[in-house]
Amino acid sequence: MNPNYKLGRELQSLIVRAEQALSRSLPPAEQSPAELHRAMRYAVLGGGKRLRPLLVYASAHALGEDGPQLDAAACAVELIHAYSLVHDDLPAMDDDALRRGRPTCHVVFGEAMAILAGDALQALAFELLADDTTHRIDANTGMAMLRVLGRACGAEGMAGGQALDLAAVGQPLTLTELEHMHACKTGALIRASVQLGALMAGADAGSLDALDRYAHAVGLAFQVRDDILDVEGESAVIGKTAGKDAAADKPTFPSIIGLDASRARLAELTESALAAIAVFGERASLLAELARYTAYRVH
Repeated sequence: MNPNYKLGRELQSLIVRAEQALSRSLPPAEQSPAELHRAMRYAVLGGGKRLRPLLVYASAHALGEDGPQLDAAACAVELIHAYSLVHDDLPAMDDDALRRGRPTCHVVFGEAMAILAGDALQALAFELLADDTTHRIDANTGMAMLRVLGRACGAEGMAGGQALDLAAVGQPLTLTELEHMHACKTGALIRASVQLGALMAGADAGSLDALDRYAHAVGLAFQVRDDILDVEGESAVIGKTAGKDAAADKPTFPSIIGLDASRARLAELTESALAAIAVFGERASLLAELARYTAYRVH
């Protein structure tokens, strides 16, 4: 693996696009209730890889679409992701004081305000997705997109995966059980990001299937890489507390199958992701770049 792997110019420009759209979508910091709005902006605008918005843009790009209507979906998935991190860091959950290289939301604003900020970010995500200001999404597609996002962050997706994660502390899991847990906790929103971009681009059933196979592989690869970084990474580089999973006795890929097998599984998943999008040819170049970045990233 290349430890210095960085995103290319086109994806970097899409990060800027996502950042600007996110800033516009959030309430002004000085608007009442100001403390809540400051907490929301702190949680969302404090850095991050912006992988999920990039997947929205890249999946649509593979189908020839890059219009302004993509910004709503890109923001929606990132707001859901940000809310999940705020809640995940709470003392009742993973109890972490560091996120993206700075104090977590509840450390800065208190637990109650952090909970409210997460709640408000989740609500705002659906509001953005439902409010198509570009008038380029038909009603059936809009409803399908709302279902995709709701399923991804509910009991069948992210929330359910987090519940499985909490129940798994100190418990032996098989590789199949671990992958199912992370397919829900991390992978569901990654799959939703790809699906939203594809739906906005008018994907047919065959394209949706290929993109979903890609997203499933990337979602698992993301978590395998996270688990490896938890063992090998440094807090100052990865932006969160290194070694936290081992200290909390949480099942991880390295703890179940070892580091070497984890690296092999990561390579296998990356190849599966690339194979799934081969049908799109050069149009899938951004998706391919994101698959490699997921595997090679250092934070």
